[in-house]
Amino acid sequence: MDSLLERFCRYVRVDTQANEAAGTYPSSPGQLLLGRLLLGELLAMGLSDAEQDQHGIIWATVPATVSRSAPVIAFNAHLDTSPETSGHDVQPIVHRNYDGQDIVLPKDQTKVLRVADNPDLGRLQGKTIITTDGTTLLGGDDKGGVAVIMETAAYLMAHPEIPHGPVRVCFTCDEEIGHGVDHVDLKKLGAQVCYTLDGGGTGEIDVETFSADLALVTVAGVNIHPSIGKGRMVNAVRLAGMFLDRLPKQMLAPEVTDERDGFLHPYRIEGGVAEVTLRILLRDFDTPKLAEQAQLLHAAAKLLMAEYPKAKIDVRVTPQYRNMADGLHQEPRAVEFAETAMRRAGLEPKRSIVRGGTDGSRLTEMGLPTPNLSTGEHNIHSPLEWTCLEEMETAVKVLVELACAWGEVV
Repeated sequence: MDSLLERFCRYVRVDTQANEAAGTYPSSPGQLLLGRLLLGELLAMGLSDAEQDQHGIIWATVPATVSRSAPVIAFNAHLDTSPETSGHDVQPIVHRNYDGQDIVLPKDQTKVLRVADNPDLGRLQGKTIITTDGTTLLGGDDKGGVAVIMETAAYLMAHPEIPHGPVRVCFTCDEEIGHGVDHVDLKKLGAQVCYTLDGGGTGEIDVETFSADLALVTVAGVNIHPSIGKGRMVNAVRLAGMFLDRLPKQMLAPEVTDERDGFLHPYRIEGGVAEVTLRILLRDFDTPKLAEQAQLLHAAAKLLMAEYPKAKIDVRVTPQYRNMADGLHQEPRAVEFAETAMRRAGLEPKRSIVRGGTDGSRLTEMGLPTPNLSTGEHNIHSPLEWTCLEEMETAVKVLVELACAWGEVV
């Protein structure tokens, strides 16, 4: 556990916050820095083929310990953290033997982890909880997954008596901005199944995700000095507000939906009187419904342009990822063996859906079945983010048992 804790804290201190505006892969230099750190550690473990490719992706293989042929499996996590909350100068706070009470974060005491708002926290009295100091995110999404995979690789290399087939390790960049597997070569990975370590809590197997599109809405107005603006100015800022006001509020919004409900989520607005851009997430478990959501955006734009003929509103929708459920049916053992591994690790597995996506969503769409497994993440993308060391340790045990389960395949 000490080794796992040290790894996690070492990794979260590296600023790997993704940058949507960068136009590069990876989008931030810290991802390359963390990748180089991991590369050195993998080589030191004895994974002689470990490499960081030209895109910053880390590849390595834990060699098989069984003499017969066994399926190749892969473990994946992403190096970047969310652009929604600062990842600069992360200071993890370790709360050993957690007392079960609310946790006040030291650098911003208005930030309080309340047990009433975090039912999982209330069940972890006596465990080791890691939080932020209140000024940044923690980065457990997905450095918890990175630490779990690295600890698993180290354990398997230190215990060659454990029977398993080849285990591929792959750390990607820019998952948080939808580009995680843009440069993943499935032939190079060479795996029959893959598992992303990017899930909440413990004992859960994500077998279904949202399907996702991104809408970029550009509102072009007419800018002129406000002193002579009468009849001539078309304020793009005002029109953008009107556009947003015409989107559903009592339905199809994250604030009022849960379970299997989809949503439209405006999350960024930039610009001025002449032009404003809006970024809007389209999400639903039923992929065809994304087209219906896009049609709502087009209809709102059309009505506004009819009212303000000097304005132009362009709605451009691009696919991001698709529900992994259908692809997982190609290899049902991917989920079945994960359940077996969790039971061997002392857990009662739970199949779950995730109101988001992982690199596994796209990998599955590309033809590599990739369920997502728990790694102890909680309150992701927030200064109130926290993780539990014992839950990460359990995730390591699950991966070891998972390697063993696939190694038993004849």
